[in-house]
Amino acid sequence: MSIILVSDVFGITPALLKLKDKLGANTIVDPYKGKSMGFKNEAEAYSCFITTVGLDRYVSQVVKTLASLDSQTTLIGFSVGASAIWRLSLNNDNNIIKQAFCFYGSQIRNYTNIDPCFKINLVFPKNESHFDVSKLKEELTKKNNVITTQVDYLHGFMNYYSSNFNQVGYEQHVALLRSNAS
Repeated sequence: MSIILVSDVFGITPALLKLKDKLGANTIVDPYKGKSMGFKNEAEAYSCFITTVGLDRYVSQVVKTLASLDSQTTLIGFSVGASAIWRLSLNNDNNIIKQAFCFYGSQIRNYTNIDPCFKINLVFPKNESHFDVSKLKEELTKKNNVITTQVDYLHGFMNYYSSNFNQVGYEQHVALLRSNAS
């Protein structure tokens, strides 16, 4: 059994490497193929992701990583990483994905037609500026294999480099992941 972290637009950061160790994760998939980008802020990270990678290419990177596995895995994704996991949840070739935990995947709202082939836990923030989180949560809760939770934290609460980082929320969810991700 393995755990794979699928990063947000910041990619590999010292904080994400610490999270990998805390969770005993085997691999980090990131948009920049392991290169530390050192972004100054979320706007810079998002702009780089959109212009150099994009969601479709990122989904392909995650699928390629999964293709090399020979045992079941748990996926844990953040923001665009969560959206990538949602997009690939249509298939579970070789039954390789045991489950997924997806934090504040805001692009999921554009792919509500997907019916995941594996258990997927969606953790939504308190609110999002571009859509009604409660309405999306209500719609997705009706699907098989989907568990939704809406927390009192904002998009990015698990990312130390986000302006919305929340230490309490981070610690709570690391503890939840430790007890449920393996």
